[in-house]
Amino acid sequence: MKRMYASTCAGVMAVAALLAGCTAATGTGPDPAHRAVEAESAGRELSAAEELLVQRAEQLLVKECMEEAGFSYWADVLPTPDDLRGGGYVLTDAAWAKRNGYGSPVRERLQRLQRDDPNHTYANALPENERGRYSRALGGDSSSSMVTAALPGGGTVGIPRDSCLSDAKGRLYGDFEAWYRADRTVTHLARLYAAEVVEDGRTATALGAWSACMREAGHDYVDPPSVRDDLPSRTEGLTGDQAFAVEAELAVAEARCATRTPLAETLRALTAEYRAPLMTEYGDDVAAHRRMGLAALARAEDITGTTV
Repeated sequence: MKRMYASTCAGVMAVAALLAGCTAATGTGPDPAHRAVEAESAGRELSAAEELLVQRAEQLLVKECMEEAGFSYWADVLPTPDDLRGGGYVLTDAAWAKRNGYGSPVRERLQRLQRDDPNHTYANALPENERGRYSRALGGDSSSSMVTAALPGGGTVGIPRDSCLSDAKGRLYGDFEAWYRADRTVTHLARLYAAEVVEDGRTATALGAWSACMREAGHDYVDPPSVRDDLPSRTEGLTGDQAFAVEAELAVAEARCATRTPLAETLRALTAEYRAPLMTEYGDDVAAHRRMGLAALARAEDITGTTV
């Protein structure tokens, strides 16, 4: 019935999640160069901690809206900034990898929280007609008016215009429709360059060095995805503690080799290179996304009474 995670940069391809933060939104402007300059001067994207503060405020607003509709609602238990650090094409933080491996402890904890979510229990206990009204109040009705967004590279997505989730975002960002279109563009831009980064010959060269480093550490893998693919077979039949020890050992080796070889820096440089033309093309949208995000952060601080 509700989301456990922030919408921030989630959903983009793994390599993009590692290397680039988020980027942009929708629109056209007068001059491409002017749009790029405007985007860079319009502010910045929010940090993970700031995104989570905004989401905390959003949940409090959803709770208020649902209670006005006659329902009980409990605010989300959100992940921590540290929980969000492990995704990506390659791990680069050995300390995080030692604590979390490839993130299995984080996933298990969040799955438990979602399973024990009082909103699910509450909604499922409602009479059938009230359950439908609850769902429509929270997330809207797809048969009613929709806000749509064209995605970079093609395709369109949509969301009901009238719901407590939409209302909360509108109150935070100032204009729900503008924010939705900007945010959908932001979270999809990375898909336009992620494959180019991975397929670039300079990445192949860096992966060769990374693979040699892994072999020296006793792990024969050609690239980071092959480690993840092999992990289930490596941990089959082991106890939970034993399986995590294997996972953490591989994750730490991956992260150390990423920073001891040119791989991490090569991926960062290539991401910036392939991302730059899109920052120009979608400059208006980048600027709008940043402005609305910072405005939402200021409102979230007022709503929650806290700062990052």
